[in-house]
Amino acid sequence: MNKSVSRLGTLLLVVFIGISPAMAQRNKSKVKGPEKPKLVIGIVVDQMRYDYLYRYWDKYSKDGFKRLMGEGFNFRNNHYNYVPTYTGPGHASIYTGTTPAMHGIVGNDWYNRATGRNIYCAEDKSVQTVGSTTAAGQMSPVNMISSTITDELKLATNQKSKVIGLSLKDRGSILPAGHAANAAYWFDGSNGNMISSTYYMQELPAWVQAFNNRKLPEQYTSQPWTTLLPVAQYTESTSDDQAFEGTFTGEEKPVFPHNIPALRGKTFDILRSIPAGNTFTKEFAIEAIKAENLGKNTVPDFLAMSFSTPDYVGHQFGPNSIEVEDTYLRLDQDLADFLKFLDKQLGKENVLIFLTADHGAAHNPTYMQQLRIPAGNTNNGLMADSLKKHLNRTFGAADWVSAFVNQQVYFNHAVVESKKANLVALQEETVRFMQRFPGVLRSFSADALMKSHWSKGVGMLVENGYMPYRSGDVMVAFQPGWYENYGRGLPKGTTHGSPWAYDTHIPLLWYGWQIPAGESTVHTEIIDIAPSIAAWLRIQEPNGSTGRALLEYVR
Repeated sequence: MNKSVSRLGTLLLVVFIGISPAMAQRNKSKVKGPEKPKLVIGIVVDQMRYDYLYRYWDKYSKDGFKRLMGEGFNFRNNHYNYVPTYTGPGHASIYTGTTPAMHGIVGNDWYNRATGRNIYCAEDKSVQTVGSTTAAGQMSPVNMISSTITDELKLATNQKSKVIGLSLKDRGSILPAGHAANAAYWFDGSNGNMISSTYYMQELPAWVQAFNNRKLPEQYTSQPWTTLLPVAQYTESTSDDQAFEGTFTGEEKPVFPHNIPALRGKTFDILRSIPAGNTFTKEFAIEAIKAENLGKNTVPDFLAMSFSTPDYVGHQFGPNSIEVEDTYLRLDQDLADFLKFLDKQLGKENVLIFLTADHGAAHNPTYMQQLRIPAGNTNNGLMADSLKKHLNRTFGAADWVSAFVNQQVYFNHAVVESKKANLVALQEETVRFMQRFPGVLRSFSADALMKSHWSKGVGMLVENGYMPYRSGDVMVAFQPGWYENYGRGLPKGTTHGSPWAYDTHIPLLWYGWQIPAGESTVHTEIIDIAPSIAAWLRIQEPNGSTGRALLEYVR
């Protein structure tokens, strides 16, 4: 009787929920885990202004930038939300999802009060070079104090995911790869090799050694740099041979063709400053994907790559030069080749790609002045000397100032303490004094930054870039169009580091796995990239992340 009632109850329950036991079992077997891309690729273009996407549009091929924009999603209003806008902080912010105030990379280098010297963002004297006899490999991510999205992927998969960083610049490889990476590789111009450090490995993998043995830098620097198109067709740029363009060492004029074999010298460092540097980076990325079987794992892998050459070319020639335009037209070809390789190797539907930049670039002040647009350059040496003399007159003779770098004044705190001086008074007097110099918009004391909060504007950007024990005592913001000049005479080429749109407004393109075609002008920030990847991968965002996931806009 009880067994019959039990069977009847089960039957009624099954009828009630509208599914048979056999059907329930079949549905249970169909339940799958969430879909994820097989490989995530981060592409950072060093010193890429947002407008480069459109400035050279008519000359781009259909398979490079245009493919990324046409088949992917374009966030057209993407910005950095801090200063200074430099390479080290940029790469760290992209991958940590936060600002220098949290991840600690407050510049490419900064003044270290404990040692009395500048410290480089990736330096680590406790490790040794792998792949060269120079000190170029004494690098690691130890100075970055928050985790990266690449670290979080390693944690989420119990170290099963492979994470590799690569770039011509060490900081462009090391900081994105994070603390737990399988490897990071960068270029040593002394021997033309891709190298690493003992932080990651004791010797280069066989595939890296084989790649180095191909001697591509020797091949790439054995021919002149000529334009891809006839020079007359570079109508998006100023004419060749401008007074505000720099030259290669040993070159009389900044004009095409650039005789690279004659200018190379005894090293291969010149590869960094010609478009072939991008091609070299692309070839190494392809070899890394093939040799490490990236994207063939049971869990997602991550390749963090950075194209450094545009930064070298931009600094030397400026954003209006034919050299910069030619560099981007050739980078477009390299991207097209890379995307075609991914199609064959893994398929577009299995790879999630983002492309962005670590900062933009300012127009050269001399060029701007020719067009009667307000601009200028500061004399940092003069500013520092004048400040030292003023503080001596005001507070008494002493070595009050230790350094003036990254638009920041560092006081000698040991001297301040020995003199029993008021540190806040020194800061406030310096803020007032710096306002006297042409080109200075505002100055901020460290005391004000720690006591106040800005939700927008220059104050917010300075606050987001400030870390008490690594940043200076006074932060200086220059007017739009003005930038630092450490040399004498007219500045050549360009630089970056300011809070203005030409330095903060950079591309953000998403492409591949489950990314629809589209675009948005919603305001996004560079710190939104890492939490977006975390949301797509369904893993934890980096531990210092302050950005937001952008999935709702992409949908």
